[in-house]
Parts: sequence; C-alpha cells; structure tokens
Amino acid sequence: MLSYHTSPLAQPGVGDSGGMNVYVRELVAALAHAGVECTTYTREWRSGLPREIHVEPNHTVVHVPAGAFDLRKEELEGVVPQFTDFVLDDLRRRPADVVHANYWLSGIAGHSIKHEVGIPLVSTFHTLARVKAEGGDPEPERRERIEASIIGCADAICVSCDEEEDQFRRLYGDPPGAMEIVAPGVEHAFFTPGDRRGARQALGMGDGPVLLFVGRIQPLKGVDVAVRALAALGRPDASLYVVGGSSGADGDAYVDSVHELVNQFGLRDRVHFVPPQAHHILSSYYRAADAVWVPSRSESFGLVALEAAACGIPVVANAVGGLLSLVDHDRTGFLVADRDPELFARHTRELLDNSDRARAMGTAAAELGRRYTWSFAAARLRRLYTDVTSRSLVNCS
Repeated sequence: MLSYHTSPLAQPGVGDSGGMNVYVRELVAALAHAGVECTTYTREWRSGLPREIHVEPNHTVVHVPAGAFDLRKEELEGVVPQFTDFVLDDLRRRPADVVHANYWLSGIAGHSIKHEVGIPLVSTFHTLARVKAEGGDPEPERRERIEASIIGCADAICVSCDEEEDQFRRLYGDPPGAMEIVAPGVEHAFFTPGDRRGARQALGMGDGPVLLFVGRIQPLKGVDVAVRALAALGRPDASLYVVGGSSGADGDAYVDSVHELVNQFGLRDRVHFVPPQAHHILSSYYRAADAVWVPSRSESFGLVALEAAACGIPVVANAVGGLLSLVDHDRTGFLVADRDPELFARHTRELLDNSDRARAMGTAAAELGRRYTWSFAAARLRRLYTDVTSRSLVNCS
C-alpha cells in the first residue's frame, strides 16, 4: 500500500492529513484483520520516526527517507524517484502480490513499481485534476498528464461510489483496467448516536444551536461558506465550531481571510476554531451538533458526512461527488446547489425550528451510516486483488 505524501499514522486535519489518512489506516487494518499481510509505505515526515512500525498483526508501516521533512506539497513530486527506489529495494526482501497506490503522487511510484516488479497496479486517486478543475480548483497540466498515464496502466481503479464512477467515465472515458466501487466505511465502535447534552457538557459548549464544520481549512473545503451561512441563519444564539487546521500553500492566508470574514459579520463570539482532534474524539463533536455542514467545492466521497450520519446528525452539504450518495436530500439531510450560504442557512433553520423532523432525519442518517463498514470495503478489495492477480496485466498505454 503506497501512501506517499501523507502518513496513515499522522493526525487528520493537520497539513495535508485528512480523510485519505483515515481511509488508508482503516482499510489496511480491515485487510489485516481478514488475514491479508499489508505493508504501507509512506514518506518520512519528521525526524525520529522508526524505520518500521508494526501497527498490528499483518500490518507494518514503513517510513521511507525521501527529501527534506519540510517540503511543500508542490515540491514532493521531485523526490518520488527516491521513494520508489527505496520501495523497490525493500520489495526484494518483502515481495508483494499487488501494489495499491493512493493519490496521484503514489501513482507515479506505483506505475514504476509495476513495470520493475511485474505485479498488478491498483490505484485509488481520491482526487483527480479534471474533477478539481470542474469545482473551480485547477491543477497544473502536468498532474493531469501524469494521472492519464497512470489510468492507462492501472490494472484496476477504485472509486468510492456510483457518482464518482460516473464522473470518472465522463471525464476520462473507460479505463483499460477494471473499475471497482470500494466505498469507505465508518468505525461504528466510535461513530454511533449518543447523548447530545452529555457531548456538549464534555466539550464545554453552551445550550444554543451548534453547527459543525470538520476538515482542513483551505478554500476547497469552504469554511468561508460556513461563516456566511451562520451570518445568514439569523439565530444569535447559534454557534459554529470549526475543527481542523490550515492546509496547503495558501492555507495560512485563507485562515486569515476567514477570521476577517468572521470579524466583518460580527461573529467573533460565535465562531469557535478548534485545533485538529484525534479521530475518535470527533464523535463527541458530531453528537454535540444540530447539523454538520460540508460546503466543499468537490468531494470524491466525503468521510465527514458519513461519520456525522453514523452519529445520527443531519448533514447539509454541497451537491457534488460522493456527497450525492451520502446525503439523501430531505430524508437524512439536505443537498445545496452551488454552495449557496443562504440555502445552507434555510435548510438548517428547518432543522432548528422542527425538532421532530430533525430527530427523524437523524434516525434515517444513522440507518444509512450503518450500511458502511470497513470490513465490507476490505472484502471488496480482497476480491479485486484476487481478480487482478489471476489475469494478465494491463499493457501500458
């Protein structure tokens, strides 16, 4: 398993760490529990890390030395060859049946490893350049070309839902390899309905309505939309909690602009910025909320929306990507076109003004969340691995 640019052991919500970290960590754990021996290779991201960590039976994380610790994301492509050479050398003593790359940077390494070792390449992109461009976040043309080359050589590509598959085929056509829907899961030991009052007391929150945003603070995720929605809500007793840290080259500047927006609307006492939290602690924040807002410009899946639903909390989300499959409009939450803050506010007002309806939507959301498990995702992936190792490799196009 390749997770080049971000470690599955890193704190989600810090820097480039986010839903992909959780995805890799939980999916590999489920594979390991099912008896699949997994090695996750990730770039060494700070000093003092052991070369290998045996996370649990059948799962080892290897920290690969590749470039300086403080490289910006834009500089990471330049040291992919170092990462690749290390993994190839390690595979001589620890052979693998399949290489599974997460994100396009891992895909570069996986592409080379496939040709050097002659094993199938499975790729999960998580985000794609053409998809981001449609959402208003254009990527360099070089990334798009590299992604196309990976697609042309991958023996299988994993997507998270029907909507992501449809979007992929519309933008990239039919890939030469297989395409498999492997929906992420949720850890139900943590993310399950609970007592709202108790959660608020534990977190030191008041009694007024609580709206929640969880994620990295960057333009793509749309914290500014959440602030505008709070201003439009017209409820002076309502608060917005933003759980996460700045991310990306423009992250700090964007955080400053969000604070300026908060001041502009006179919301300094009602918008609370919370540093990134350990993943299992997020369940308390979900349970404390009346609604969770997901105003992202694009989302291949939207793990925050799934975790909130599993906790029985209605989600108000932008109508894009995987969020279309995670939010059943007017049943488990609401979908908003074009990230309109006024619509976020209007739908949230419907929840706050009608407790019976909000409760029914929360119950339906929890029912939806129970359908997603990491063990089922791992079972789909095991079947895919068996398939790609039993047939001829895709010829690189």
